[in-house]
Amino acid sequence: MKTLMIKLLLALSLFGAVSATASEAHTVAAHSVPAVQEKAYESHSVGHMLVNFAKSTGVYAILNPDPNELSSVGKPMNDFHKGWGRVIMILIAFLLFYLAIAKGFEPLLLLPIGFGGLLANIPVANIAGAHGFLGVIYQMGLANEFFPIVIFMGVGAMTDFGPLLSNPKTALLGGAAQFGIFGTLVGAVALTQYTDMVDFTLKQASAISIIGGADGPTSIYIATKLAPELLGAIAVASYSYMALVPIIQPPIMKALTNDKERKIKMTTLRHVSRMEKLIFPVMVLVLAILVLPDSTPLIGAFAFGNFLKESGVVERLSDTLQNALINITTIFLGLGVGSKLAADQFLVGDTLAILALGLIAFSVGTAAGVLMAKLMNLFPGHKINPLIGSAGVSAVPMAARVSNKVGMEYDRSNMLLMHAMGPNVAGVIGSAVAAGVMISIFA
Repeated sequence: MKTLMIKLLLALSLFGAVSATASEAHTVAAHSVPAVQEKAYESHSVGHMLVNFAKSTGVYAILNPDPNELSSVGKPMNDFHKGWGRVIMILIAFLLFYLAIAKGFEPLLLLPIGFGGLLANIPVANIAGAHGFLGVIYQMGLANEFFPIVIFMGVGAMTDFGPLLSNPKTALLGGAAQFGIFGTLVGAVALTQYTDMVDFTLKQASAISIIGGADGPTSIYIATKLAPELLGAIAVASYSYMALVPIIQPPIMKALTNDKERKIKMTTLRHVSRMEKLIFPVMVLVLAILVLPDSTPLIGAFAFGNFLKESGVVERLSDTLQNALINITTIFLGLGVGSKLAADQFLVGDTLAILALGLIAFSVGTAAGVLMAKLMNLFPGHKINPLIGSAGVSAVPMAARVSNKVGMEYDRSNMLLMHAMGPNVAGVIGSAVAAGVMISIFA
């Protein structure tokens, strides 16, 4: 009994010591951590609240730029880009809306790009910043080349190689149109070397020149590889010229042809079998693997989409590529490209130089395709309407539609659309090959 009482007293003593220690620690902690004092509410007059509201508006931010405001990439901005530069870019966004809705110039591209540009230039909100939803879209699909690959899958699923296979010599027109790419590369390097107008490296000049192919996904892909610092400007320029194909190409086409040439009628030379259509994308991919592996990400995606379509056994997958998947990707890609229409990134000397060089590249590519068709007509054989040579740029299918539209202006019965798809498809492959060549040389 005595032993039991001793044990009980020891247990009570130990418990008391632990409790005292805990209480003391709590007291020390309470004294060491200052209590958070709630700030008392201060009443303000209606006038004061209205002034504070006015200072939070976009109008105030444009008229009175915040000296500490940073761009979407965390760099300082000048007052022009914070103020009236944003107004100019918002007006440009409205111009894109007008061209897309009133004129019908590739609304699938211009509307998302224009709206992305409008959102990117809203002050205070920083929608194109790292944590804004436009910035998230840009990082998840453009900066890592994902969207261009998906777009190439969809384009492949929508492409018919029949016109090209039935008249293989039209592939030369697609090849000739790539002259705009390499010609502009030489021109950009020459301007850098002999003038003070621009200062581009070989890698940057290569990435800029690909705009001549009017192929947005390819432009984004090569810019990511060779000149990521110019990715926004190159993407905007490339997609802008893709959308403006109906404005840029017809004057060049008409200036280089006469009425007789524009009225040349073309006929389908032969029927292309299903087996040929199945073999062709695989053959193109194998050749790319053997000769130019750097081009295989784009060509492989293109061949995959086309192979699914021509197989005839996966209609659901082919339909998804042609419709749902490419439409969703186009929305994200357009908004992501539009995020680079922010005033601080677009209204700068390098971007304006890129736009000028891109326009030259695209115009030269268009002219080279038309002139190649005229040259081919000097030799015996079936005559080619030179108007389809302009479709050698890889703006699928816009360039082919423009060739058909211009031809029908001179002869309503002259349907050139399917014939123009031959060089148009060849141009897609050609621009991917050109990108692969540049990456293999300069990367």
